[in-house]
Amino acid sequence: MDVRLNEEQQAIQQSVRELVRGKIAPRAADIDRSAEFPWDVVDIFRKHDLFALPFPPEYGGLSGSALTLNVAIEEVAKVCATSALILAVQALGCHPIMLGGTPEQQRRFLPALACGEKLAAYALSESSAGSDPAGMETRAQRRGDEYVLTGAKNWITNGGVADTIVVFAKTDPRAGSKGVSAFVLDNARACKGLTATLIHGKLGIRGSNTAELHFDDVVVPAGNRLGEEGDGFKLALRVLDRSRPGVAAQALGIAQGALDYAAGYARERHQFGKAIAEFQGIQFMLADMDAQTEAARAMVYHASNLIDMKAPGVTAAAAICKLLASDAAMRVTTDAVQILGGYGYVNEYPVERMMRDAKITQIYEGTNQIQRLVIARSLLQG
Repeated sequence: MDVRLNEEQQAIQQSVRELVRGKIAPRAADIDRSAEFPWDVVDIFRKHDLFALPFPPEYGGLSGSALTLNVAIEEVAKVCATSALILAVQALGCHPIMLGGTPEQQRRFLPALACGEKLAAYALSESSAGSDPAGMETRAQRRGDEYVLTGAKNWITNGGVADTIVVFAKTDPRAGSKGVSAFVLDNARACKGLTATLIHGKLGIRGSNTAELHFDDVVVPAGNRLGEEGDGFKLALRVLDRSRPGVAAQALGIAQGALDYAAGYARERHQFGKAIAEFQGIQFMLADMDAQTEAARAMVYHASNLIDMKAPGVTAAAAICKLLASDAAMRVTTDAVQILGGYGYVNEYPVERMMRDAKITQIYEGTNQIQRLVIARSLLQG
């Protein structure tokens, strides 16, 4: 499981680290406080080609490597989980096209996503179909050379700002999961009949654009369907195998950022005439935080490497790393608040934001209860 970064990955890691510390870290608290989507961060990502990381060179990308992408997500999440999510969701929205699109569809859609000209979103969840996506009710009815979408999607990251949205809908409501198909909505913000309602009052990732999408006879060309009718659910599961390590990388970055801050605070904060870092109780807390973070990193890198190698076992590894990293992020950030004491409880210091941001990583891309089901099923099937 020992995965080492190559020279190119180390260079990208260092470059992203310097970029986010200089440009994004100073914005993180304001993004959280205002709860406004940070278009300036999008511009930074465009200028420095970070959106190109998930894409292979033939579509204007820089890498196409899951490990390289997730190392970058980790670095961004150390200072701002909202900003890291922008990068992760760009990958999430492009994965269905890269995995299920024809060469013509890939040439048509991917270059604008790789340069960040267009933002992406992935519309799978519904109000009554979260952990059970096969129970979705959004319909896609064929009418000649077009499909007409009706229904609603909920909790869609980038839903109100994305130009390219991959939508999953039932083409055969009687067929269960085998009746789901996937479609690419291009120029989504200009689509007649599509409205996005922003969701306010989130606990964390407050600057992220999270929306409910309403489809009122939205027309999509049949040429924008990914694969055959009924292929959508299998495609969605393949995408989640790739995207869950991205969420895990976000959680890993949050944990590392909180650990770094808590350790620095412990060296500077004095009580009873000495730094609190000299007290064994604090040392044990920091040691546990570090162990949990390092274990999560090993699994995130391992799962990412399996994806890059097209090796077996990706589904279980993706679920394990998402489970471990998100649980670690929640524990580490909670302990970071404890180490800061009263100061950890106010937003003058970043660890309370990190604790709030960490919680969502246990929920989206499949709750951690769902991850346990995936892991157990993989184990018991042998």
